[in-house]
Amino acid sequence: MTTSARLLAAPPATGAALTLQDVRLGHADGVALPGTVTLRIAPGELLAVVGPSGCGKSTLLRTLAGLLPPLDGQVTQDGVPVTGPSADRALVFQEDALLPWRTVRANVELPLAIRRVPRAERRAAAAEWLDRVGLAGHARKLPQHLSGGQRQRVQLARALAGRPRAVLMDEPFGALDAHTRAGMQDLLVDILRGTGATVVFVTHDVDEALHLGDRVALPGTGEVLDVPHPRRRDAQHDPGTNALRRHILDSL
Repeated sequence: MTTSARLLAAPPATGAALTLQDVRLGHADGVALPGTVTLRIAPGELLAVVGPSGCGKSTLLRTLAGLLPPLDGQVTQDGVPVTGPSADRALVFQEDALLPWRTVRANVELPLAIRRVPRAERRAAAAEWLDRVGLAGHARKLPQHLSGGQRQRVQLARALAGRPRAVLMDEPFGALDAHTRAGMQDLLVDILRGTGATVVFVTHDVDEALHLGDRVALPGTGEVLDVPHPRRRDAQHDPGTNALRRHILDSL
């Protein structure tokens, strides 16, 4: 069986278990964030991290990705210390970070090209993912010819093409208008269904966190809260969800 066939036909990957134990976040040449973080993210869960600018959301995400070493404590994936970036952990940013000189298809192929997957096989995998995000007819376009929402769809396809076990998302829909943002949220839920991936989704939008998350983490207070009815647009009418929303807003 070819590599792309394995990528497309293989059963869903098992999500990664990510753990921070007594971790102090910050940059070695800067000011450390106050306190320490102890957090376990279960395989396959979607953890939304919500808080205002400067509370450490993005620093937490980069530490989980292995881009930023903790100042103290330990970060692990499945019990193994995280010492740097890994193909197991894909990053999705607010800025789409697509390479402007590469076509949509070539951008999606990029993580597979880095892994030296043969050209025909990575093209098949890219075509599958572009179809899943609704961009099958845009494969030969350059990113400059796409809307903001379409570019984020390409970024999502690129992140998932390599079948990562964890997807780390840093306010990926923050620059989109409300209608496009809602569509991307629903697309994300639909696309992730069946992948098995663990997701950490950073946002400053409480309603987005409540719609997407299985749990919501508040870096400012250290709380991690269960969401009564995740991934339902009508959950805002549920008394439990409303109470949780008020609690989160009061903590910010």
